Amino acid sequence: MRAQRGDHVVIESPSTGATRREGEIVGLHHADGTPPYDVRWSDTDEVTLVFPGPDAHVLHPPGAAADPGDIGRRVGVERRRRGLTLEETAGRARMSPAYLAYLEERPADPSLATLTRLAGALNTTVSALRGAGTNQPPGQGRALRHPQLRDLGPEECRSLLSTHGVGRIAVRGTDGRPAVVPVNYDVSDGAIVFRTAPDSVVAAGAGTEVAFEVDRLDEAMSQGWSVLAVGPASLVTDTDVMRRLARHAHSTPWAGGERDMWMSIHPTSLTGRRITPAED
Repeated sequence: MRAQRGDHVVIESPSTGATRREGEIVGLHHADGTPPYDVRWSDTDEVTLVFPGPDAHVLHPPGAAADPGDIGRRVGVERRRRGLTLEETAGRARMSPAYLAYLEERPADPSLATLTRLAGALNTTVSALRGAGTNQPPGQGRALRHPQLRDLGPEECRSLLSTHGVGRIAVRGTDGRPAVVPVNYDVSDGAIVFRTAPDSVVAAGAGTEVAFEVDRLDEAMSQGWSVLAVGPASLVTDTDVMRRLARHAHSTPWAGGERDMWMSIHPTSLTGRRITPAED
């Protein structure tokens, strides 16, 4: 836990999540912002020396520098991915919904105990919420003791493709060698569409049959799914269609640059697999 003068300490009841006390940090005892702190309590205006416990959180004032770990954003993304409301997640993590909302919207430095409860509520790990392993390939954890691999039907595959995301397209480049490239994609009228540059590796796939794959791995639970679409890729040449796709696109390409050429894949085959514990 790290703080600076002007931050607030909030102490909550670990059982109910109700705020018990709040105060402003008016003095530091270590240059790196670690405890203890001199805190002026809002209910008594008294200044006391505080060693924050596992039920304490530090709130940074608006305009404070962003936390390099971006913990709040990771929590919010994971919560929404699992279809949980603020209230549901806060209840599981035994904290107040107001504090969880603050954590997702503002730079904050939650305690290890708080992160542990959040990781448990979201079926993930503290390391994942802190952003550890972002430069490592996924799936380095151990396999399930009794995994079950099952095929997915077309409707479930279409549902997992959703409306947009990041997937990988497999093409054969102009040099004849195979290549797999990640792209930001949208789904429009049953087709997978994405933007690229005319001189890109992906552009060489126009007019050929390509493979497109999306997947999701749950590192904490050692399970996940993958969907594979196979079909012809083509350039989108209708100006009105290109305008409509650009207008409704969920994101610009993360790679940046001039990527205004739209391509589409019309799947002729849509298959998928899911790994779960055998008892599921």
